[in-house]
Formats: sequence, structure tokens, C-alpha cells
Amino acid sequence: MDDRPIGMFDSGFGGLTVARAVMDLLPSESLVYLGDTGRYPYGPRSLDEVRDFAHQICDELVRRRDVKAVVIACNTAAAAALDSLRAEFDVPVIGVIDPGVRALVRATGHRRVAVIGTVGTINSGAYQRALALSAPEVELCPLACPGFVEFVERGETGSEQVHVLAQRLLAPAVDAGVDALLLGCTHYPYLARTISDVMGRDVVLVSSADETAFELRALIDSGELTPRSGAEARTTLFLTTGDVGWFTDLGGRLLGPELEGAEAVRLV
Repeated sequence: MDDRPIGMFDSGFGGLTVARAVMDLLPSESLVYLGDTGRYPYGPRSLDEVRDFAHQICDELVRRRDVKAVVIACNTAAAAALDSLRAEFDVPVIGVIDPGVRALVRATGHRRVAVIGTVGTINSGAYQRALALSAPEVELCPLACPGFVEFVERGETGSEQVHVLAQRLLAPAVDAGVDALLLGCTHYPYLARTISDVMGRDVVLVSSADETAFELRALIDSGELTPRSGAEARTTLFLTTGDVGWFTDLGGRLLGPELEGAEAVRLV
């Protein structure tokens, strides 16, 4: 048995959807989540800069927090740094991109799908490359959705304004006749109802957050990742590089009361 926690990081708050999925699916596992809110958001930054941030955070999680695995709960960071992190650190490193793409391929019958994400994620081409490798016969409609994250963080997930924005941004996917859509940003599950209303109930929405949690469980079931003994209650530790009050307030609204004990961390 391995009682070390699972590490997880994001530029800020969206990765809390992955944290919730992991906490619900693997209730015996301990968790350390680091939100890099001091340098949030990652989207406008270059991939080289995001890659440097990701290595700094992984160093904190692996070498100082002694985690047994790292989940990159951020699409931008996964696109920028997954391969280099796997090369540097000797623990399993899991991104949100590949699990989501595999589920997207399983969900489609018409072989026409869409992925939505931030401008940085879509422009990186990470989802396009992943789908081309796993299922080149599937036609992909990749769409950047600027503004979605800001609506989520203001708590306006069901407003008329976000519905109008979704109609405009998702129109190419509707016109393409896709039958499955991947939520390629960890904020977007909070907008699932609005997105489903726009796309139509016959379109399957795939959550990268849920699929990443399933990937972790598969690693445990296969023996690649050793589970906790369960002799003691699991622990959850939430860290932020920015203002603790802001992280606790906004993060608590997205995740729940678990963030009440969040702590500040200084990366070196």
C-alpha cells in the first residue's frame, strides 16, 4: 500500500472539477491540490512560460509534498508540459487531454465531434494531434470559447447572456452536425446545461474532468499506481500561490467546504 497523496494542479479554479471527480470516485485516496492563482490565468501566456510554471509546481508536489502521482488538471498546462514532466519526474503524470479524447471517440457514432476550450488550448493543437493519433477517421471541429471561464467565475452559469454567447460560439459545431462534444476546459462542466441546451439533447457531452478521474482509477486497478491502505481517513490539502481569501471564497463556491482550510504556498 502507498499512503502518499495524489497531487494535482491547475492555474486556478477550473481544476477543482477534476478534484471533485477524483474525491468522489476514489474516496480513500488523499489529495494535494495546488491552484496557481498568483499567476492566473495561463491562457494568455506562452506555452514555454506555462511549461516552466508546470515544472516548478511539479517540483513542489513531488519533492516537497511527496505525492505518488501528479494530475495536470489544466488543459493549457497539459498541452504545454505533459511530455516534459513525464521525462523529468519518476511518478505517473496524467493529463486531461488523452482521457477526454478517448472518451470522445467512444461516444461518437457519426464520427463527427467537437472540442471546446480556451484560446490557448485550442491554438496549441493538442486536442487535434491527440485525436489524429487515436482516431484519424473522426472529423473534429475545434472551437475556442473566450468568455466562458469568466461567466463561470462570476457564478453566471445559467444567465441569458452566457446562453447568447454559447449560441454564437457553438454555432459551427451545430452546423457541422456533431454528435459528441468534449468539454476541453475544466471550467466548462459548470456550463454543461447551457451547452446542452444549445447543442441539443442528442449530442453527448464528454467531461475531461470525469474521464481523468476514471484514468486514475484504471491506473490503480492495473497496479501501476498503488492504492492507500485505508487504515486512516484520507486527507485533502488545498494550496494556492495567490490570495488565500479569494481562493477560498471562489473555490469554495465551485467545490464546497473542503477549501475552508486552504493554505498559501510560495514556490521556489
